[in-house]
Amino acid sequence: MTAPSVLLPGSKNVPFAGDLATHGDRTAVITDDGLVTYRELAARVEAAANRLGRSRRLVLLFGANTVEALVVHLAALSAGHPVLLVPGDHPEAVQSLVEAYNPDVVARPDDSGEWLLDERRPGSAHDLHPDLALLLSTSGSTGSPKLVRLSHENLQANAESIAAYLEIRNTDRAATTLPMHYCYGLSVIHSHLLRGAALVLTDLSVADSCFWELFRTARATTFAGVPYTFDLLDRVGFATMEMPHLRYVTQAGGRLAPDRVRHYAALGRAAGWKLFAMYGQTEATARMAYLPPDLAETHPEAAGVAIPGGSFRLQPLPDWPEESTGELVYAGPNVMLGYAQTPDELALGRTVHELHTGDIARRAPDGLYEIVGRRSRFAKILGLRIDPAQIETMLARHDVTSLCTGDDEALVVAAIGTGATAARRIRNLVTSECGLPPRAVRVHLLADLPRLPTGKPDYRAVRELARPADSPAQDPGNGPEDLCLLYARILDRPEATPDSTFVSLGGDSLSYVEMSLHLEERLGHLPTDWHTKPIRELRPPEGEIPARRRALETSVALRAMAIFCIVGSHIQVFGIKGGAHLLLAIAGYNFARFHLTNAKRGERVRRACLSIARVAVPAVIWIGFVLLVNDDYTLANLALLDSVLGPEDSKTGMHFWFVEALVYILIVAVALLALPLADRAERRFPYGLPLTLAALGLLTRYDLLGLPDRTRIPDAVTVFWLFALGWAAAKARTRRQRIVVTAAALATVPGFFPGDPGREAIIIATFALLVWVPSLPSRERVNQVAALLATSSLYIYLTHWQIFPLIDGFSRHLAFLVSLIFGIAYGTVATRLMRGLPSLLSPGSRRRRARPESRVRVPVRRGPGGQPWSKSSVTPWPAGRVWQARAKPSATSAGSRSLGS
Repeated sequence: MTAPSVLLPGSKNVPFAGDLATHGDRTAVITDDGLVTYRELAARVEAAANRLGRSRRLVLLFGANTVEALVVHLAALSAGHPVLLVPGDHPEAVQSLVEAYNPDVVARPDDSGEWLLDERRPGSAHDLHPDLALLLSTSGSTGSPKLVRLSHENLQANAESIAAYLEIRNTDRAATTLPMHYCYGLSVIHSHLLRGAALVLTDLSVADSCFWELFRTARATTFAGVPYTFDLLDRVGFATMEMPHLRYVTQAGGRLAPDRVRHYAALGRAAGWKLFAMYGQTEATARMAYLPPDLAETHPEAAGVAIPGGSFRLQPLPDWPEESTGELVYAGPNVMLGYAQTPDELALGRTVHELHTGDIARRAPDGLYEIVGRRSRFAKILGLRIDPAQIETMLARHDVTSLCTGDDEALVVAAIGTGATAARRIRNLVTSECGLPPRAVRVHLLADLPRLPTGKPDYRAVRELARPADSPAQDPGNGPEDLCLLYARILDRPEATPDSTFVSLGGDSLSYVEMSLHLEERLGHLPTDWHTKPIRELRPPEGEIPARRRALETSVALRAMAIFCIVGSHIQVFGIKGGAHLLLAIAGYNFARFHLTNAKRGERVRRACLSIARVAVPAVIWIGFVLLVNDDYTLANLALLDSVLGPEDSKTGMHFWFVEALVYILIVAVALLALPLADRAERRFPYGLPLTLAALGLLTRYDLLGLPDRTRIPDAVTVFWLFALGWAAAKARTRRQRIVVTAAALATVPGFFPGDPGREAIIIATFALLVWVPSLPSRERVNQVAALLATSSLYIYLTHWQIFPLIDGFSRHLAFLVSLIFGIAYGTVATRLMRGLPSLLSPGSRRRRARPESRVRVPVRRGPGGQPWSKSSVTPWPAGRVWQARAKPSATSAGSRSLGS
């Protein structure tokens, strides 16, 4: 084919970027707004290339999975302009690279989402080598000035190799599950455009149901994933999804565990699609090896064989004397030109002829290569290539002395310092710098950094700090570091340090029991205030503790007893009543213990909201499920408003009165404490405030407000005083304060259940036990049973109404047992599903996503002369210095295409 008219004189280009028009009216791009054909895409690319000018310049492009970014990228490649592709969602990294390389043109979206071409100069400030086509970072989104220089031949050759071994067809449609600025994501785009296939262009995550809706509607045939992608696939139930058009799935961006490779290969074989596990580096443009799908189940540990056109050899190493083992060295037409660390090096030609990967590999007799180690300190974590040295340098700028290392799962940071605040600051700095999620950054604060006898950093010792708590290397210990790992695992708070407490790490009543059992197992005995003590102060008591002798905290014992009595009374196995009202007092008691801490007001509110969600979400899910299978409940139950909106003659609607009351009491309490005045009052009068609230609650307890039709008053209003009394009990610090709160219960509970003094006596007695007796003597087995019932009390209460009627006609005792077991099982499932709530509600969870947030809608429209036009058709801005894409008002105007057209 003749060179396109946009190619600059004396320049080279990437052939597939200039040959788009040869695919005619085939679909090139699919978005949730419509289709763009290859003919239309080629016209837009040519228009954008003309606007980039006739002088070869360095174009810095904000990478994004949008039509606008794709058009500018292809325009530069087809015309011969070198592209510096940067992570558009990481402004710090972008600014660092702009300052380091001083690009001639910057293509970016403005604050409103409109795309601009910021023309910084008419010509170029740099001497650009004729072969230079693309510059990519070697260190993810850290903003490191070290770039990989790729040629036009590199891009074309790698796209051809990938298309060959994947057998990409022009009927394929690839969803962009990875960002464009990432070499793996970019290789998906290049290889499919080469074959005239379509791109389903989106920035949605595979964890988003909208992604799968688009995937099915667009009839997508493939997607790519890094190891973390497959974790997300497990969470969304990918194994059970119907994907009739899926042909193959590719994996790269880090080692996927062999058992996971085997699992997904088998899943694909059963469902009719193939898994391609691949190996590559940015320095090789993207791919170097792939594992043939028919070998994935039998050789899941292998990296595979070299891609078409490439070859491997093993460089012997003194530290790896084994036969057929050495550093993996790759040769092929996709090997980079070399590195660049300054603008002057953009003038260099080829300085690298084969790629020393830095990986230690073994060649098996069948010719497959397996990666067994790494020479350098680079780590590829969740698909991001991280330079620990760069992280150390960044932390040093913030006055943090550290050593960093990592593996496929996490970055380990050892730093000099103490305190949870310091650990949290370091983690925030690291996550902001490199884009890793907090769970993948493990910070360990030490008095001194580990060093070898030579004085050099001991990175092996740093790696050992991240040994999992359940590692079989040794029995669980009871030292501060061992307990930090335990806290991190149970509370999903990897920032736990010896100065952390259970409360400061966001622990609540749902995790309290599990943590106390583990700690008691390790320490033998727990102080009553262990939840507020720093981890470093938790240690085994002096003297021997009998092997089976334990202490059971009173609140835990009462929670277990209460749910036991509630279910037994409802099934009429026995008639011990009052458990639900006791649980309300315990809820107030735990609310004060776990949420009314010294944390700032916003943090206290956040933690309390999390606890509300942990109660309300499982309740609404269960009630919603029951609504689908019978008519026992109404939408009022689903909204937890039966006491206000439910039918008065319903015999089953009141089943969940306790959950309704608890949720709305907690909402009111949190809303109150969110007010600065109330927050200050609680901190100044921690005991007086709940007593005052209890007194106010007596207005509805005794119907002193004179409200008509009392039956429609929400249950939360009439029982609030019990919650407030429990709150006051937790804040009672002196004997006198305990006497007052006990007397308050003794004075107000009688008469609440007319004609049932036994129930009132039970509530008073157990409440007094909660106030006066911190713990009860117990045994290990008793503790385990009590803990199981206490942690599952909410879920047993929710589910027993539907379980016991199925069995009590046969045996009430069996119905009682099955109700308890089913509730415990539901609790186990619900707890696992709710584990993600802390990260969703954490302040930094929305700070940055790994993918761009904004998604720009791109209609297909016709501009002057009938040429396709969109916001990616760059129009000169009147000032002459900045070119802006001018938006059109409607996404459905003439010329636009929908997926169904």
